[in-house]
Amino acid sequence: MQQRQSFDIALKELKLKLLRLGGDIQEAIRLSVSAFEAQDADLATQVVQNDRKINVQDHEIEDLCIRLIATQQPVAGDLRKIVAGLRLAMDLERMGDLAVDIAKSTIRLSGQTLLLPIDEIPAMAKLIDEMISEALNAYVNNDVDAAQRLAALDDEVDHRYRKLVEGLFATTSNNPNHATQAMTLAFCGRYLERIGDHATNIGESVIYIISGERSDLN
Repeated sequence: MQQRQSFDIALKELKLKLLRLGGDIQEAIRLSVSAFEAQDADLATQVVQNDRKINVQDHEIEDLCIRLIATQQPVAGDLRKIVAGLRLAMDLERMGDLAVDIAKSTIRLSGQTLLLPIDEIPAMAKLIDEMISEALNAYVNNDVDAAQRLAALDDEVDHRYRKLVEGLFATTSNNPNHATQAMTLAFCGRYLERIGDHATNIGESVIYIISGERSDLN
């Protein structure tokens, strides 16, 4: 009985660590997009530097999951929670890396006047922020419906990414000198699109925890 209580406490600790990591990464993405929109290289540099703290949290979660598997030998639903926790941490950490990529793009663009349309990037960022909140809420509440709603949001992100690339291509076809900047902007859109994919992966992990079924929300 005491061992079970200790295990339950450890599972709660895992959930809290994942939520803390998710919140910090969501904030990193918000800051990276804000830095991009304001062309604020100092804020972008802050995002890059803060990634070390995110990596430390990821390693702590990985160590906890490995320790639980090694010492508790969990089965069925308990094992799914731990395995899914590892997958969640991997997706969140990758989202943090992509926030850093956006910040580095802002640093590369520092001092330049943005000559190309970027309206789709803030629109994508808004959808991404909603997806992360929805994914974390689905995890907290074991909410399959919330997890499944991520698919529709991801489709909208993909749609806006295509519009961004098409707009950049149309502009640079008439202004070849803008190609380097257009490529950087396209990469920023791609980074956001990939963050959306990782958010849907979290939804898939939630469904796996609850039902044991593997789904594809992308």
